Amino acid sequence: MKKLIPITILTGYLGAGKTSLLNHVLANQQGLRAAVIVNDIGEVNIDAQLIARGGAVELDDSLVALQNGCICCSLKDDLIQQVLDLIATNRFDCILIEASGICEPMPIAQALLGGDPVLPEVCRIDGIVTVVDALRMADEFLSGRALIERAAFDQSDDVEALIVQQIEFCSTVVLNKVSEVTPEQLEELRAVIRRLQPEAEIIETDFGRIEPSEIFDTGRFDFAAAGRSAGWIHAMQEYDALQLLPMADAHAHCDHEHGVCHCGHSHGEEYGISSFVYVRRPGFDPDKFAAFMENEWPRTVIRCKGIAWFTDDRTMSWLFEQAGQQVTAKPFGRWLAAASAEEQREARMADPELDAAWDARYGDRMQKLVFIGRHMDKDALIEALDRCLEG
Repeated sequence: MKKLIPITILTGYLGAGKTSLLNHVLANQQGLRAAVIVNDIGEVNIDAQLIARGGAVELDDSLVALQNGCICCSLKDDLIQQVLDLIATNRFDCILIEASGICEPMPIAQALLGGDPVLPEVCRIDGIVTVVDALRMADEFLSGRALIERAAFDQSDDVEALIVQQIEFCSTVVLNKVSEVTPEQLEELRAVIRRLQPEAEIIETDFGRIEPSEIFDTGRFDFAAAGRSAGWIHAMQEYDALQLLPMADAHAHCDHEHGVCHCGHSHGEEYGISSFVYVRRPGFDPDKFAAFMENEWPRTVIRCKGIAWFTDDRTMSWLFEQAGQQVTAKPFGRWLAAASAEEQREARMADPELDAAWDARYGDRMQKLVFIGRHMDKDALIEALDRCLEG
């Protein structure tokens, strides 16, 4: 059976150290024949030139430069074709893709898994590696200073949101420039990353110096598992599982030492990093909720994601998402409670679990939001959210 060529996708915000890491790995690849695809949003691919200058690969040989666009969107087709062309040469053991600093990893993975019927027959995604600048992350997540305020010329609308997305969908986090933060900050950063992405391997380093074996042919990536691996999904699943247990058993399953509790009590946190699930049946008043988001949303919340509904449209559920300054709400499907009596009866017969979650007044409608943050005042946040609910 022909071996599938493993592909490693390297992501990370601008200045995190992706190119330094890539140059180090290529200079120490221990006999591996690696091809490299480098993406830059500008007209001139500076990263490709820096890698070529490093001497490990040549710009016109095993290094492909894709520029003036992002491989997660406008250059997706070009990326697929370049991968197929490199594999067709039969010269390479693996392929590394350095994404632009403003790329989200999930669309790249989707393109490589389903963008061409030939791809699954010749290659596989071996890992998604997110490089994080430790000092920059400490400034953003630990100090309370917003990067966007001091980086007005960044090409992203919200740096923090992009960093969160890159961490949530990866198999390995390389925490780079660790000597630039204090030991206490490093411990807190580990806790933040673990809360956002509990399953990823964390590698700590300076100057991008890691062993090639730590990102080559690791077998760590599985798309379905990656889609379920984010911390907010873990919190939601744990909450759902514990609702089926008596209170005493649910309390016993909480990780109080590390701030994970779904039984309604307050417990200690790991370096101030904690999470909880907010669940209510009534709908949000859209005006009250908008005012809360605009004026009262606490900076201590790093990430919030889940299902919500609003009283101005009782038929629709919404996928609510917040990371940093970025807040979105997208239609997520119609509530069963808004369907006809016949449709409800058929759906509940087909899925008996619907009855267990059915409310006499609201049906299947509910607010179900996961909050991840640092030094959050959980009680105050819950009270503020409750004030946004319909009377």
